[in-house]
Amino acid sequence: MTDKKTSGGVTYSKVDDAYFAKRGLRRHAGVVSLWALGVGAVISGHFSGWNIGLASGGWGGMFLATIVISIMYLGLTFSIAEMAAALPHTGGAYSFARSAMGPWGGFITGLCENVEYIITPAVIVFFIGTYLGGIFGTDASFQPVYWVFMYVIFVGLNVVGVELSFRITVVVTLAALACLIAFWISAFPAMDFSRWALNIAPGGAELPNGGGPFLPFGWGGVLACLPFAVWLFLAIEQLPLAAEESVDPVRDMPKGITLGIFTLIVSAFMILWLNSSVANGAFALGKSGEPLLDGFRAIYGTNIAKVLAFIAVVGLIASFHTIIFAFGRQIYSLSRAGYFPSGLSVTHGSRKTPHVALITGAVMGLAIMLAVWFSAGAEKGAAVIGGTLLNMAVFGAMISYIMQGLAFILLRSKMAHIARPYRSPLGSLGAALTVIIATVTIWFQFQDAVYVQGVYYVAAWFAIGIVYFALVGRNKLILSPEEEFALSKGAGEYRSH
Repeated sequence: MTDKKTSGGVTYSKVDDAYFAKRGLRRHAGVVSLWALGVGAVISGHFSGWNIGLASGGWGGMFLATIVISIMYLGLTFSIAEMAAALPHTGGAYSFARSAMGPWGGFITGLCENVEYIITPAVIVFFIGTYLGGIFGTDASFQPVYWVFMYVIFVGLNVVGVELSFRITVVVTLAALACLIAFWISAFPAMDFSRWALNIAPGGAELPNGGGPFLPFGWGGVLACLPFAVWLFLAIEQLPLAAEESVDPVRDMPKGITLGIFTLIVSAFMILWLNSSVANGAFALGKSGEPLLDGFRAIYGTNIAKVLAFIAVVGLIASFHTIIFAFGRQIYSLSRAGYFPSGLSVTHGSRKTPHVALITGAVMGLAIMLAVWFSAGAEKGAAVIGGTLLNMAVFGAMISYIMQGLAFILLRSKMAHIARPYRSPLGSLGAALTVIIATVTIWFQFQDAVYVQGVYYVAAWFAIGIVYFALVGRNKLILSPEEEFALSKGAGEYRSH
């Protein structure tokens, strides 16, 4: 490394071409692949996780919360689409915040996404294990076996190559949507909305014959549902992480992310309406780890439902696979720029995939899962994973959304001169709504003791990261594409190394 340069309290090293030669990526993705990456990352939230909100706000509370969160994600995705086309770097959210708010803003945003992308697949693999346990009749003690197996298989597939990774992403995303559509078609003639979706009395008791209030927990229940409504859309913002593996990110990234969010909005409201409207309904679903399987059971009976549920696991696998992709690229980009140890960004010599980052992220997620499971016991561990860890992912995401919304607004003023091939139709208003709704969601998380435990764990994660960056990372930054763009204030042409 040569040519040290200090700027804004951080020190950069200008590296030679050999550094980037060991960190190369391969372009492959088009619009369909990007759409599948975005939808696939989220789609597991339509199979499990969202339904826990029914126990906090009833059907009406969850419905209104989903409308609010849909507005937030529209503002977010339109903002991201504009920034991703203007700053087509693998760094994604970190890159946007770095250009708008300096190295510390970029690092904090990257750290938020790091929490989100490490924890989210861990929660998803827990739901995969729950589904597989229901299908094969295994007891709770077998759950860690499912988790280890899934991590090994899908990290391996992501390491093999970007071409295979995106092909699998498209296939499993289409299969997951097909499974959801099959459920909607099956549920429609069997549904009884008033009896099943509205079967929660004020305060939370079950009403066997339905006909309960729209908001059994009042307006406070709507706020309580916000973190669970987030689960219906969480992680679509990962798309910009594929910028340097997209054939034409300037053109295709906005198309992929906008098509993705509208696909997810339709699916979210369909599953909320129909899954809650079949036998056992909202009251039972609020406690279920496998709501879609419960819906299939109600319609077809146990035996056929097991076959359909096996197909439904594909939805969870779609998200698991695609968010493994995300944490690999997220760790890679921060490492390539020196915020994380630079060795984490080395890519496989022939396959050009960030294998070190992928393995590191997987080990972290699996270690957290196993530590919780074996220290708390199966029953309590399941509650912590399905509740506290889920909330950690949501909290990390909300902070990153606030930072990205602010980055959008700041970039519109500070870098008004840069080319914007795509412009958000909601403009700064959409970004401001994202910031406001994310802030309200965080505020509610602090009001509930169950949620606040997850917040404390995220705070500890942040503290460790910030101490590392203050003492080590800020003195080891690299002039990566994201950093070059930020330091030149967009004046320099983006160089792909």
